[in-house]
Amino acid sequence: MKKIILILLSVLALNQAYAQGKKTEKATFGMGCFWCTEAIFQKLKGVVSVKSGYEGGKVANPTYEEVCTGFTGHAEVLEITYNPIQITYKDLLEVFWKSHDPTTLNRQGADSGTQYRSVIFYHTQDQKELAEKYKAELNATNAYGKKVVTAIEAAKPFYVAESYHQNYYKNNADAPYCRLVILPKLEKLEKVFKAKLK
Repeated sequence: MKKIILILLSVLALNQAYAQGKKTEKATFGMGCFWCTEAIFQKLKGVVSVKSGYEGGKVANPTYEEVCTGFTGHAEVLEITYNPIQITYKDLLEVFWKSHDPTTLNRQGADSGTQYRSVIFYHTQDQKELAEKYKAELNATNAYGKKVVTAIEAAKPFYVAESYHQNYYKNNADAPYCRLVILPKLEKLEKVFKAKLK
């Protein structure tokens, strides 16, 4: 009887460990056009899913066309679902900081407007503290030669972008924009973060 109880307890413990291992968390980043950034985060080990969308504005259920005007106040963002046992929030922040220019206000490359701002929408106090600490270190060491202007704000309602924005690079890899703008970012990712890739 003791053996059966021990076996049952072992199975329960394994099931609990497995369930905890399956627990996911969310991270939300805005770092310019979500077509580019979606392709980057989809390649990371531990990232379960990436949704392109809009956050931080004052209009419910905005369309892409509305967000592009800059009047809704939304940023193009990624909502990343990840397994913290496989990849940490700090790892995601590192990819975030190194995959765009966080020193340009409301601009990334040729894209200009508040919808392209560098922003972190945190979901927990720990995420807030890690993001603020990382940003402070970047500024203290003058890592970019200019001040980091990334906004760090509490998560707000997230609106999933239209279906044609999802998996954009995967579905349009041969398009000129993908080859000229996204592909170089992916090549950089493979050099800098090779150990973190799927």
